[in-house]
Amino acid sequence: MSGLQNLAILGATGSIGLNTLDVAARYPQRFRIFALSANERMDELAELCLRHRPRYAVVAHALQAEALGRRLQSGATEILTGPQGLERIAAHAETDCVMAAIVGAAGLAPTLAAARAGKKLLLANKEALVMAGPIFMEAVRSHHATLLPIDSEHNAVFQCLPDAFSGELGAHGVRRVLLTASGGPFREVPLERLHSVTPEEACAHPNWVMGRKISVDSATMMNKALEIIEAHWLFGATHEQIEVVVHPQSVVHSMVEYADGSVIAQLGNPDMRTPIAHALAFPERIEAGVGSLDLTRIGRLDFSTPDFVRFPALRLGYRALKEGGTSPATLNAANEVAVSAFLERRLPFLAITAVIEAVMNELRPRALSSLADVLDADAAARRHAALRVEAMTV
Repeated sequence: MSGLQNLAILGATGSIGLNTLDVAARYPQRFRIFALSANERMDELAELCLRHRPRYAVVAHALQAEALGRRLQSGATEILTGPQGLERIAAHAETDCVMAAIVGAAGLAPTLAAARAGKKLLLANKEALVMAGPIFMEAVRSHHATLLPIDSEHNAVFQCLPDAFSGELGAHGVRRVLLTASGGPFREVPLERLHSVTPEEACAHPNWVMGRKISVDSATMMNKALEIIEAHWLFGATHEQIEVVVHPQSVVHSMVEYADGSVIAQLGNPDMRTPIAHALAFPERIEAGVGSLDLTRIGRLDFSTPDFVRFPALRLGYRALKEGGTSPATLNAANEVAVSAFLERRLPFLAITAVIEAVMNELRPRALSSLADVLDADAAARRHAALRVEAMTV
């Protein structure tokens, strides 16, 4: 990698954003923090702006912009607002690399803007592919963007595939992709106990430090359901070629099986700085601040088949992929509404997937030909999910 790369981080105050800043700060001669965004954590964003002095900072609305401006004072950072501000920094002519780390559907538009601007795009926002897979991948291809996955599982698959991978597994002798899953905090909890799970318990992931929404998705394994759909678009894998394997140690991040029976795995400590550093410097390898993996200390690596009764979200993920069209967008939107209600203590844990399945049954999939189709499906699913939550509110 040569020259100084201007880096825009969408979702700078989340765990992915902060880990990206940690890795980039180790190489000031390689990465310049060009733009940062945050939705709510204004104090944290102000501190990051004072430390990294980006050209732009993006916040949700004008009141936040005024408050941030008072904190920064110097005027070295121009403050932008709203979705337009996000799209502006993602597609800015001077932006070289975009870390797309905004959680949920809110990250779709700026991530798509980066793809259409032909950027080097580090994709941590899985929802962009889940909601708008065919539209997003067409934008990547037609505008010659460089797409690098950041999810530890998809980054692992990417590392296990041949350097010349063309986007079709069969062309490279690949039999299947095996996505590993920790099983979250409730892998062995008695099923009857799940009725009384609290948000605090659901957010206490045994291996990873993540935001609240993603932690709940891990507890329901909806994160893996979304990753199944993401793997389809990233690697051209059919639903039959994507298998989920429960691996509680979170050391094997994913595997690829080849036609000759070989299985190649990517291993490492559960630290997001590894896939972030891999993508930032690709095709080079750089120090990420991650310690060496000590397999003798770990002692054993366990694998098991996921329990689809315990984790019905997995079944819904495969269903959405097979149905296609607007079904993945419906799945994602209903999940966001249900998880939000759970975190607000308005919905019991087990009702999250019940709400999602009910909405999927009510809204049959339609063809997907434009971003408007995606947004319409998203809005409809949110309306239906909100009604379901209201009817089921504890």
